[in-house]
Amino acid sequence: MELVYAWQMWVTYGVIVAAVILFSIERIPLELSAIGILAALLIFFYFFPLIGADGRNLLGSTTLLAGFANPALIAVLALLVVGHGMFQTGALDGAARYVADLGSKNPGTTIFFTFLLVAITSAFLNNTPVAVMFIPVLATLAHRFGSRTPKVMMTLSYVSILGGMTTLIGSSTNLLVAGVVMTSHLPPIGIFDFVVPGIFLASIGFIYSTLVVPRLVPDRGGAALDLPGGDTGSGKQYIAQLEITADHPLRGESSKAGLFPQLRDMTVRMIQRGEHPILPPFEDVTLMTGDVVIVAATRQTLTEALKSGGRIFEGMLEERFAEGAETNGGPAKPGGELILAETVVAPGSRMIGQTIEQIAFRHQTGCIVLGVQRRSRMIRTLLNDIRLEAGDVLLVLGKGARIQDLRHNRDVLLLEWSATELPDPKLGHRALAIFGVMVTMVLLDILPIEIAAIGAAGAIIATGVLNIRQAARAIDRRIFLMVGAMLGIAAALDATGGARAIAETTVYLFSGYSVPVILSAFFLAAAITTNVLTNNATAVLFTPIAISTAAQLGVDPFVFIYAVIFAANCSFATPMGYQTNLLVMGPGHYEFRDFVRTGTPLVILLWLAYSFFAPWYYGL
Repeated sequence: MELVYAWQMWVTYGVIVAAVILFSIERIPLELSAIGILAALLIFFYFFPLIGADGRNLLGSTTLLAGFANPALIAVLALLVVGHGMFQTGALDGAARYVADLGSKNPGTTIFFTFLLVAITSAFLNNTPVAVMFIPVLATLAHRFGSRTPKVMMTLSYVSILGGMTTLIGSSTNLLVAGVVMTSHLPPIGIFDFVVPGIFLASIGFIYSTLVVPRLVPDRGGAALDLPGGDTGSGKQYIAQLEITADHPLRGESSKAGLFPQLRDMTVRMIQRGEHPILPPFEDVTLMTGDVVIVAATRQTLTEALKSGGRIFEGMLEERFAEGAETNGGPAKPGGELILAETVVAPGSRMIGQTIEQIAFRHQTGCIVLGVQRRSRMIRTLLNDIRLEAGDVLLVLGKGARIQDLRHNRDVLLLEWSATELPDPKLGHRALAIFGVMVTMVLLDILPIEIAAIGAAGAIIATGVLNIRQAARAIDRRIFLMVGAMLGIAAALDATGGARAIAETTVYLFSGYSVPVILSAFFLAAAITTNVLTNNATAVLFTPIAISTAAQLGVDPFVFIYAVIFAANCSFATPMGYQTNLLVMGPGHYEFRDFVRTGTPLVILLWLAYSFFAPWYYGL
């Protein structure tokens, strides 16, 4: 077997082994490992150049650094910005809540269709922000239906990965493979080019993930969602009040069996009608203009009410924000960058013994108090009539700058970890519109994915969905550096003949076997590597090998290229295999072995499925 540039090729192999070790053990930050690997390649090929037929160094700095300008990598980064815009504005919250609302009759079916919604959404939106958006939704559903959070979080990660493997834009892995293909002088991969085998594999994986995974994962934690700024699931409730105005959505709402259907997950403590309080049980009570409804609800319920756009706080927010703007330049209207946070009345505070209205909290701070939490006893009175005590927790709403000013307030202690930014529904509509235009441009072949994604990211910033700081935070520097370095390795692997050598060795070792057997072995090798390394690195590393192997066998290279896409997405068996696995580790209280127990059978199942399906589908 004749090899070209043999000794440089072996050095490239050594760099690949070093990259695998460094990325796997993670003793050194991924960013530093990626920079070190790239620096090693640049230095080596500078002093030991690979001279081409025209006398130029085939692996000079321009070639090795070209990965950072790869259209697929740029598309991935731009899509991260678009996805963060969708997440930040709660653009998909409405769909998620709609699915959750269906659960009152059949909890099991609701959770199943929620997973189906995750899979479908992940096909058109990067699956990492999709998983982030649905973590609190599924935690809430699990709690409401008497299930446990560990029973749903692992499945959430898996179905988001499975949905992402069905289209070109579903995962960064797919886009990176497409980027390497573009540099190999092959036709570009279309958005739905591998959708049929993708749906076949995703369907098998979906059934396993929804029916089998919940039975395999241990139950180490409660149903609570332990996330910063979220409700801890402890059941602690705030006293809040709703002021019924002439156009309030609750006006005309009648009680049924003592409850008000629109105030789900809220306990009505009292209705103040003029001078007359109406106490439970509420029989045949219809809410009227001027009523003040006192409710008890968890922070999560109140947050969801604010995010939903249901306007149940509308009268109180409009009045108080308007007054705040007139007095001290506070927020002029609800919406925009509003922050919901918790503050504790400090010992020795001047607020002790006074009501919120007496201390003029809104005028002093520019924030309004949505609710009061007191652990000692139940409160059944108007919010403005509650006399504060040391240790009372105030749920406050205000602009980011006003919330930060509370750090210097001696009367209250700001719990900074509790700060949560509330999305503006109007911005969510903008984000959805931008995303829809981007997908339409790609589907109609008007623009390639990288141009459409960059345009969409620019529109996300230009229309105010995200500011520059938020957009920059959405870009994962680890992906940028690691993928850029791996694209440099892929270029070296191709130029030195390393990819061809591996392909020739593979064909030689399996020379007595058919193409389907070689394809099956190739899929399994990539699937194992993606769980040890990372999905993105595996995609970039195996794509040139796939192209060379197909050339050696004389078959369509896209058969092996699509095998790389599917195998690199089989990152189920380790938490570091994919970002969504890491995201659910905390809420699900999982350990490393849990992913091995549940993910290994799934990897084997998809490997066997592709091994039998691909030869039939591609006519091998």
